[in-house]
Order: sequence, then structure tokens, then C-alpha cells
Amino acid sequence: MDALLERLRAGLPAEALITDPDVTASYAHDMASFCDAGTPAVVVLPRSVEEVQHVMRTATALRVPVVPQGARTGLSGAANASDGCIVLSLVKMDRILEISPVDRIAVVEPGVVNATLSRAVGELGLYYPPDPSSWEMCTIGGNIGTASGGLCCVKYGVTAEYVLGLEIVLADGRLLNTGRRTAKGVAGYDLTRLFVGSEGSLGIVVKAVLALRPRPPRQLVLAAEFPSAAAACDAVCRIMERGHTPSLLELMDRTTVRAVNAMASMGLPESTEALLLCAFDTPDPAADLAAVGELCKASGATEVVPADDVAESELLLQARRSALPALETVKSATMIDDVCVPRSRLGAMIEGTAAIAEKFGLTIGVCAHAGDGNTHPVVCFDHTDPDESRRARASFDEIMALGLELGGTITGEHGVGVLKKEWLARELGEVGLELQRGIKSAFDPLGLLNPGKLF
Repeated sequence: MDALLERLRAGLPAEALITDPDVTASYAHDMASFCDAGTPAVVVLPRSVEEVQHVMRTATALRVPVVPQGARTGLSGAANASDGCIVLSLVKMDRILEISPVDRIAVVEPGVVNATLSRAVGELGLYYPPDPSSWEMCTIGGNIGTASGGLCCVKYGVTAEYVLGLEIVLADGRLLNTGRRTAKGVAGYDLTRLFVGSEGSLGIVVKAVLALRPRPPRQLVLAAEFPSAAAACDAVCRIMERGHTPSLLELMDRTTVRAVNAMASMGLPESTEALLLCAFDTPDPAADLAAVGELCKASGATEVVPADDVAESELLLQARRSALPALETVKSATMIDDVCVPRSRLGAMIEGTAAIAEKFGLTIGVCAHAGDGNTHPVVCFDHTDPDESRRARASFDEIMALGLELGGTITGEHGVGVLKKEWLARELGEVGLELQRGIKSAFDPLGLLNPGKLF
């Protein structure tokens, strides 16, 4: 410990090091449930690439593990500390280095908050689409590490589609540049994409070149109430089959709707079994909403309410934004799942989750990015009740298995971390796991970067 701190201090300002155990403990974990976390030896908050390089050279020399972190809003334990590690928090590297309206790119440090970047580019008539629900807190580096998604993925895609190039500090302190600033480029292997979603296990992102789009018109939203989740999922399939491209297509099941009603008095009918929200940011969104409204009615919607203006649209979206906070009031703890299935199997996923909830005697609410099949079952449980906690964990495993049975994936946007290590192995298979471990070894032969995560 003394040797570690001595070496770190040789290349870092005093304020960049935190050793107070009461403070370092607050950096030990992210927001995931059921994920073990160790006790870090020290927390480092660098402000420059050179300081990150110094940390990694020190870690390599002393064989000390390093756990990179952003804002710790993740839900898989990917940012959890291991015993005796260096927690490398990138939140102080928070500069927007460049915004180019001509090239439609932004160059940023990893600690830039997603909402800060979105507002900055918006002032120039540009748009950075990835919008995780935690966008007011989460950082671009964390978004890259977990390949985050968000509400707009149905039209605009996830973080991976917007990362053009990266500057990476490798495990031994060398600096690697990947990708490009150009609109096109196919030189060599796509190392940039390899780092997106790697959860800090291959290198430390210290700079990112991000693609931007022209800012679209403000979206209008439609809310449709359904007598069953199956009917709502049928409407989703009809909308996508007819070639519509909504900017948002979100679904909330009965449990979620009732929780939102109880917390926020949204006035949604208690008879609502599923609520579908659809938005368009096209030149004529009212016409698009009218067409979708007819498809919803054809699928059995009992009520279809299109917004007349942006203000009314925002009111409708409040129900979706309130989903997780509302479910958190149901019990003392929640376990947030993230399973993505083909759109055509969305109904089976939601109905299967309801059956799992009944089997284990638990409350499980489902909200979903319905347009891309990404479901978020939220298991509500009493963390002081050992049996209920056990059932919560068991239900999580059954939901994972259901997703794979339906041809899906164990995570669409939250990542693997600690929570889903076992399930990643099942999804990849023996050959896939062997190759992924080989890639990890090529970039981090000593196994110092975020050990114990992914596999």
C-alpha cells in the first residue's frame, strides 16, 4: 500500500488521490443489486491523459488491478471495486474539446455528462441521439463502456452507432488511437467498436470522437391504452411491419401503470393493462400519429390520445419517465433486468415475465423500449426478507433464461458486469467465450483491467 501511494503521488497532484476509507467506500459499487464489491486501496481522479498513463504504468509495475468508473449509474456491477484495487474515476476529465457543425462531430473527454453534451450541440442545431434514462447524470465514458441505449433507439440506434474514434490508455500505459474523424473509413480491424461495450476491460477511454446529426423537429407523442399486453405488442408489430419509423415507442405493463398512478396521480384508468407511447419527430408528426392510432385501434386499443403540441407530449412522456421511480416505491429494493428479444417475441416475453412473477409470488413490473424489443423487467422485493430476496434472484435467472429461449440476448444496453457473467457464458457458447478471453488477454495480458467482470 505504501509503495503504491508513493508511486502514484510521484505523478499526480495531491487532490487527485483519495485514501480516506469512508470516502473510498462510496466509490465501491454502482447501482446494481446482488453484486459483490470489494474495498479499493485508493481512488484516483485524474484530469489529463498523462495522469491516466501514470496510473496504468504504476498499476502494471506493481501488479495492482484497476477499476475504471464514470458516474456509477450502471445496473450490472461493471463499475464495482475489487479488493485492493485502484478505482480510476474519470469524472474530472469533463471537457468538450470540439464541436464541428461541418464535420458533424464532437470530441469529448470521458467525464462529460450526456445531457451536458446534448445541450451544447443543440445550441448549434445539432443532435447527439443516445439518451439513457440517467442522461442527466451518466457520462459519455460510461455510455461507451456499456454501449448504452435509451428511449430513442428505435429510430436512432445505440451509442455504438455514434462512436467514430477513441483515444485509449492501454493497461501498460501506452496510448492507442482507434477509428477516425471522417464520415467513412474501413482501414484495418474495427478496434473502436471492440472497445464500445467492453466495460473498461480492454483499456481506458480518455477521448472520444462522436458522430452528430442535425437537430430534428420537436416530437409529438401518442398514448394508447390496451386491454392486454398482448394487444399492445400486436400494435408494436403492426407499426413496425407497416414501415413507420417512430422516434420513440415505449410500453408499460399493468403493474408499472398502477405504480405510476399511485405515485404521481397520472390519471391513467385502473383498467389499463398496457400503455403504449409512440412519438414522431418527422415534418408532419400529426399525420404519422393518426396512422399509428388507427393501427392501435385495429389491435384492440380502448383509448388513443394523440398530443396536440409539444407541451402535451411532455406530459404524456412523464408517465414513462416516472416508471422506475414509481416501481421503487412498491418495495424496499428493486432489481432491474435488461433483456432484449426480437420484436415479434415481445408479447411472449412480457407474458412469460408475468408468469414468473406469479410463480415466485413477486411484483415484477415491465417497461420496454418496445420498438427494439428491449424489455426492462423490474423485480420489486423486500431486501430485509431473506426468502423474498432469494426468490427475487431466482426470478431474475428465469427471466434471463426466457429471453434466451425466445431468441434474445441477456442485455440490450445495461451490460454484463458482475450480474450476468454466468449468463454471458451461456449466450456466447464455449467457442465464443474462448475467443473473447483471447481478445482480453491480447490487450491486458496481466489481467489488471476491471478483473472479475464479463467472464
